[in-house]
Amino acid sequence: MIEQRDLAIWGASALLALGLGWSRYAKVKSRNDLVRSFAAMDAAHRKKMLSRLTPKLAMEVRQELLERFRIMT
Repeated sequence: MIEQRDLAIWGASALLALGLGWSRYAKVKSRNDLVRSFAAMDAAHRKKMLSRLTPKLAMEVRQELLERFRIMT
């Protein structure tokens, strides 16, 4: 027999899974937009903007630029 408690747990789990999935999707989408905007910049402006980012994020953006657009910074 399925009880109301079981349904509530399944519902809460589904909402949690949707929230996690949506946050990952939003993170990937914003990262792609960021990398595309850096690819569209000229080299001097790109270097200046990369220096303003946190070191970890700057390294990830540089790797994406190199892998996807073959742009070395």
